[in-house]
Amino acid sequence: MYDRGKIIIGLVIFVLLVTIPVWYNRGTTRTAPELVKPTNANSCVLPVEEMRAKHMQLLNTWRDEVVRTSDNSSIVIEGKAYPKSLQLNCMECHTSKVNFCDKCHDYSSVRPYCWDCHIAPVE
Repeated sequence: MYDRGKIIIGLVIFVLLVTIPVWYNRGTTRTAPELVKPTNANSCVLPVEEMRAKHMQLLNTWRDEVVRTSDNSSIVIEGKAYPKSLQLNCMECHTSKVNFCDKCHDYSSVRPYCWDCHIAPVE
């Protein structure tokens, strides 16, 4: 019990180190980016909220189906056919990588690897 002071100091230091993110950010959040919405489309493959949350899973599924199983068939939703392609589908409406993709990915600190294989659209 002679080390009680050292233990208390150690616990205080531990609590301070663990709570640094809370103190550093002080509960503030950044505002979501204003994205340039496509003017030439009325609908997307999925509803807006689903696309925001699950677009990467959708693109990964399409990639696996096209590249690994050669399934190039289009997806038909509400009578409209959507090709399984980032460039032939998504980039047809969302023409600006900088004003659409990059703004949101920078905001959420995500570094997608789409452009390792795909050619980025000319701005």
